[in-house]
Parts: sequence; structure tokens; C-alpha cells
Amino acid sequence: MPVTQFTTPEKYTYLNGFGSFHESEAVAGALPIGANSPQKPPLGLYAEKLSGTAFTAPRHENLQTWLYRILPAAAHSRFVPLEGKTSYGLAADTKLNQVPNQLRWNPFDIDQAADWLSGMQIVGGAGDPTMKQGIAISIFAAGRNMAENTAFYSSDGDVLVVLQHGVLDVQTELGNLLVRPKEIAVIPRGIRYRVTLPEGPVRGYMLELMQGHFTLPELGPIGSNCLANPRDFQVPTAAFNNEANDESEWTLVTKFNGSLYVAKQNHTPFDVVAWHGRYYPFKYDLGRFSVIGSISFDHPDPSIYTVLTAPSGQPGIAVADFVIFPPRWLVQEDTFRPPWYHRNTMSEFMGLVCGEYDAKAGGGFRPAGASLHNVMSAHGPDAETFEKASNADLRPQKVGEGSMAFMFESCLMIGVTDWGLQHCRKVQEEYNKESWSGLVPHFKGIAPSGSSDRELRL
Repeated sequence: MPVTQFTTPEKYTYLNGFGSFHESEAVAGALPIGANSPQKPPLGLYAEKLSGTAFTAPRHENLQTWLYRILPAAAHSRFVPLEGKTSYGLAADTKLNQVPNQLRWNPFDIDQAADWLSGMQIVGGAGDPTMKQGIAISIFAAGRNMAENTAFYSSDGDVLVVLQHGVLDVQTELGNLLVRPKEIAVIPRGIRYRVTLPEGPVRGYMLELMQGHFTLPELGPIGSNCLANPRDFQVPTAAFNNEANDESEWTLVTKFNGSLYVAKQNHTPFDVVAWHGRYYPFKYDLGRFSVIGSISFDHPDPSIYTVLTAPSGQPGIAVADFVIFPPRWLVQEDTFRPPWYHRNTMSEFMGLVCGEYDAKAGGGFRPAGASLHNVMSAHGPDAETFEKASNADLRPQKVGEGSMAFMFESCLMIGVTDWGLQHCRKVQEEYNKESWSGLVPHFKGIAPSGSSDRELRL
């Protein structure tokens, strides 16, 4: 039964701590004491459990939250296929093009007429949401708010949002997030939300994780600090619509196995007055990432820049890593400092939030664009970057100032959709030629007998 309206707290207030147990109430006394589901919860609210893992998952992996809301989430009409845009995301029958070539896209356009739902386009992925396996990579570009009284949730996976342009006001069941450029947000599977654009058009990238959940990488020999510190992740505090008692009609859209369905309900989905648990949306300011690196020689692997990871069943192998390349100092001696040429059993999808990526100075990799170097696709610095870095005076050097590049790295082979490969008409056909055709041999013959460069250096 509905309860009396209350005053909600300030719109954007946060709890700090990744993976922590949190509790929050918008009205004092809304959380029950000593029980999760009392016969009569405080204030006439309904108790509802939201589970992100199986009930029997190990305690350290178990993700669940108890919600205390005005009406249960189940109170809606039957879901029916959404008219117009009937699909988005990865499904078992999604056509994916497996391409061994290096791919690069020009900046994706902003669609002024699109909202959050119509402005999402899948670029590629691998897996099957019905089996809870794999990932999907998308871009979003929108120019207007989601329709009034409309909420959305994904049944297929957790969504990591990398904002490139604009500001996102994300109203979720558990509270509100304000997401700005150089910040990321994660909205777990099943959590309902609505997106408005307080400063106009937005654009960015999305990684949907259908397998497991994002966590912080293990630090190993690094020790207990650096990279992304748990205290810097922000979780919204409970907030609910002041109009929670209104019987206005709401539209609820869900993505289920890549297809969009819609239901109706005569109450707001944002009526959670209090909650407690470990399953919640959160955001993170990438400027708080504590970078580490080599202070002697050689260029370390990019894994030292991992913000969040989604482990597979094999230790050390990720279904998805979210890696960033922020401003940082390079001080290595006798070292080629940009990322080396390599071929990788992992797939690498890169995007650029702002500035210029230090390993691609030729201008083809631009903010709001992207590149994909799939399994074993050879890549590395372009010819111009190679020549410059090979002959640079190796003094301490600050790289990436005013820049933020990122990578979605996965152990899976990423298939590309028709839209991503052809229909967007933004694939740079000459990427390979422009980047590496200018490389020339530097081989100088056989070293003198009885000596080696390594011996001379030592």
C-alpha cells in the first residue's frame, strides 16, 4: 500500500567504497532493524530482494540488495515487443562478421533526435546472453532526454558506460548518479534507470558484460594500494520520486536476449525509500586512478592500467578488462617508450575520450572514434610515432596530458555487426596502409663475432 510522501535528500549524495556493504534510507526509520523481511516493514513499505548472483554463491562473491519500496517491481502489465526499435545488443541470432583486419572508426556522430534507447548501437561482441556468456560493445549518441515516465533495464548483463561528451543524469532505483566526461558508471543487470541530459547532447561507449560482474584487479606484488582504490568509487544514496503516490502511467522497457520489450504500470519504478546490500550502481572518476610504471627500463604490459576486470573461469584470463591510458610520467632508460608492436591472443577495442593517444600521433585515432585489433591482429605505433620515439632524447617525459584513452580487452574473438562494419560508413579503409606502410627496414647486418648488443650494454 502507498505511504505518505516524504522529502527526499539532496539529489546527488554518495556512499564511498567498491564492493562494500552499504545501506541508505531517504526517510529515517525506513530500514528494518535485525531482519530483512519482517511481517510488516517500517512505514508500510514492501520488502523486495534484488539478486545479482545465485543465492548459494560464495559469500565473498554474493551480490544482493534488499529494497524497501512503495510498490513491488512485479506490479506491471505483461511485456510485449517494443514497436519501432525491436532489438539492441547481442542475441544468439545476431549476425557478426569475424574480421582479421585491423579496424578503425572516425568519430561517431551525435544523433540530435535520439534518446538513450534509440541512440544505442552495437558495434560488436561475442557470446550469448541466454547462456550468460560474453560481452557486447556499443556506442551511444543522443540529443534528448528519455521520454517522460519511461524507465529501462537490461536483463542481459551489467553495463559499463564510458562518457565521451556531455553529462548524464542517471536516475536509478537506488538513487541518482551524475556522470561527467572522464567518469565511468556501472549499472548492474536488472536495475531500472532513466537517463536525462542536463547539458545537451551526449556520446560515449558501452561495454555490456553478460558473464559475471566487474571487480577490481588483484594487485599481487604491487601491494595493497594504487591503480583504482576502492574508496574512490561512489554509490548513490536512496532517493525516490516525490510523486511516488501518483497513479500516472509509466513505460518500462527491458532488453531480454537482445530484443526490446515494453510493459506498463501505473506507478513510478523509482519508489525505493531505503536499501541495503552489495548490488548497486556506481561511478568512478578516472582522474583518481593512481598510475604505476617502470622506473628503470622496458615498457610494462598495459595490464598495469586496469581499472576494472571481469574474470573468466581461468585464473588470470579476463572476459573483459577496462584499461585506461591517463596522463603519466615516462622515465625508462634505453627504452622504446610507446606500446611495442605486438600480436595478442586477447582482443583490444580502444576508444578516445579526449586529447591525443601517445601511440597514434598521426591524427587518424580521434576523440569519439575507436579501433579494434582482434585476436592476433598485428598492431602498434604508426610509422611517424616509431621514428619519433626511436630518436627521442630519453629524459623524464609527461605523456597524455589532456588526454584519456581506454581499452576494452577480452579473451574472446570480437565479431563486428553489419552496422559497425558497413552501415555506419565510418570504417577507415586505409587504416592499415596509413599506419604501417611507411615503416622501413633498419636491419644493419650481422653483429661482430663474439659480441652482442646485450654484452656491450651490460
